Amino acid sequence: MPDQRRDPLTRITDTLGSPVLGAVIGIAGLVTPVVGWAVERVNLKALLVVQGVLILILAVGHLWTRRAYIHLRRANNLKAMDDARYYDLVRAHLERELVSEYGEIADGYLRVYASEVPRLSALLVNTLTDATSEPKRILAADLTTNPHLLTQRREYLAANRNFTDGGGTINRLFIVHAADLAKKDFAAALLELIGRHRDIGVTCGLAVRDRLRADEAVDYVVFAHAAVLVEEEQGDADYTRGRSSVYFKGVDRWRSRFENVWGIGADSAPRALQTYETAARLMLEAGTWDEQRAGATVTAL
Repeated sequence: MPDQRRDPLTRITDTLGSPVLGAVIGIAGLVTPVVGWAVERVNLKALLVVQGVLILILAVGHLWTRRAYIHLRRANNLKAMDDARYYDLVRAHLERELVSEYGEIADGYLRVYASEVPRLSALLVNTLTDATSEPKRILAADLTTNPHLLTQRREYLAANRNFTDGGGTINRLFIVHAADLAKKDFAAALLELIGRHRDIGVTCGLAVRDRLRADEAVDYVVFAHAAVLVEEEQGDADYTRGRSSVYFKGVDRWRSRFENVWGIGADSAPRALQTYETAARLMLEAGTWDEQRAGATVTAL
């Protein structure tokens, strides 16, 4: 049943944007000059006034509709996206939710700020959970300077859990400065964070930031072969800062970068984490933390 309590402005907006009104005015615009031609005694000035009013109504309706609604430009070439179906699902979600003015998504690129970053991160995971994109895998590299920030992203962690419960796999690489790994409080917070991720089925690894090239020490998440979310400015606890970009093209370049740092066998990131975690937990549980000893362990990784 229609809502009888709508305000007058809403009713005017709906009327001006009505397809029926547009069709009626269009027909009237075609009929008016025909009638004027058929009737010999027609007043030419009156005919011009009627035509002008009809054109004005159409123009006002068009402008009003553009101001009242957000329109997302469609991609010029959908096939240019690495995963066209996944891209279209994300675009459709944004269009329904009207998150912001995401006009640039038509070019396979999207930029988000502050509080929109964790929300979009969760959306990308949830879309991959529902999509048919293969492989059902997420590769995440985290520049971890404050483990507590990551534990507060509850919506994102919940989306990760749903993804793994649905058969997806997640590899998360924690990239940490050597000096931070030697600090007791940081080590305790990091191991707690890693434990939370393992509880939701995430495979974790560790890389020392000081040993990576600049292009490897980047915070990003790869969603199958469909998209990559690159964090350009890390957010804070209140989501007043932060800037990230999403790319739906060139995803394999980021996947290869992740796999190179993740490694295999004895030199892999999971093995490095295992070595560090064994030494760190022994000292933490025994209450005998020694920064020099922890630093030596990091150096040997």
